Amino acid sequence: MQNEAAHTEALRKEMVTCHDFLKELNDFLDETTDPALRAELEKHITECPNCWVICDTTRKTISVYKGMEPQPIPASIHQKLMGLIQKRCGCGSETHSDQEPPSEGQAPSK
Repeated sequence: MQNEAAHTEALRKEMVTCHDFLKELNDFLDETTDPALRAELEKHITECPNCWVICDTTRKTISVYKGMEPQPIPASIHQKLMGLIQKRCGCGSETHSDQEPPSEGQAPSK
């Protein structure tokens, strides 16, 4: 928490860069940044057309996906995806690739 406060203070003391804005984008869109930092980030996107486009597009994409219903995926794709995830994260001993994919409207099991 102290490290986060130091980061926030450092951003306030200097001009927010595009890199800084992108690092804070998630919290900015979730409206969890502190008010002073939020004001600096808002100032940046009014002055930087590239960051404004990224922010606006991301906000619109989130809005679209929030309004969608979950769609089932075919079992073969589910198994292939689970296998690739396991391979990528090194989860060799614990396998879930033989698990059935969740049915429509049901969250995947852990």
